[in-house]
Order: sequence, then C-alpha cells, then structure tokens
Amino acid sequence: MNNENVTRLNLSNDKDCAMTFGNAIEAMKKGKRVARRGWNGKNMVIFLTRGSRIDLDEFPPGSQKMLFMKITGSVGLDQLVINDHIDMKTANGSITIGWAASYVDMLSDDWFIVK
Repeated sequence: MNNENVTRLNLSNDKDCAMTFGNAIEAMKKGKRVARRGWNGKNMVIFLTRGSRIDLDEFPPGSQKMLFMKITGSVGLDQLVINDHIDMKTANGSITIGWAASYVDMLSDDWFIVK
C-alpha cells in the first residue's frame, strides 16, 4: 500500500465523513481502509489485519523462538498465534502494527472510507 494507491474520498460534502468509530470498525471488517478527517498526517489510514498462525519451526534457530517460548512459558507449543488487530499506515509510509484508538478517535464522527 503506497501513497499513490491511497485516494481520499471527496470531502467537500459533510455526508462523506459522517461515520462513527463503530461504523469505521464495521467497514474494516469488510476489508475497507479508513481514516479520520481530523488527523494531521496526510495519507494516514488504518486497516484490520486478520490473525494468522506461524509454525515455530519457520523461525531461525535462536532468539525469536526462544524469546517467545520464555515469555509465554509455552515449551512444547509448535505455533505462534497472532490475533486479529488494527494496523496503521503512517504519514511517512511506515506501518504501525497494533494501532490503538484514543478516546478522541473513538468519540469522533469524522471517519471515512479510503478508496
């Protein structure tokens, strides 16, 4: 997802950005990317990343697998389970994994779907 693929909706009409955070979540569940009109950064979007499972055998020997097993106490576990989560494409084009909404984001009704 690069900047040229992110085209914001025409925001000249207020009805284009009348979504609540709840509506934005529902849109993300349907595969849409969403943003807030009130965000300062250009081309910032959030999107739902579906969970996955990674076989621990796919990790190179050493730190990642051992660290995971040490943190979780999961000796004998053969897969890392990653749950569904919301990620953000930031204004500089990097991805923030595990974006969390602020209370302002949750209470705002200026959300819109990014095409």
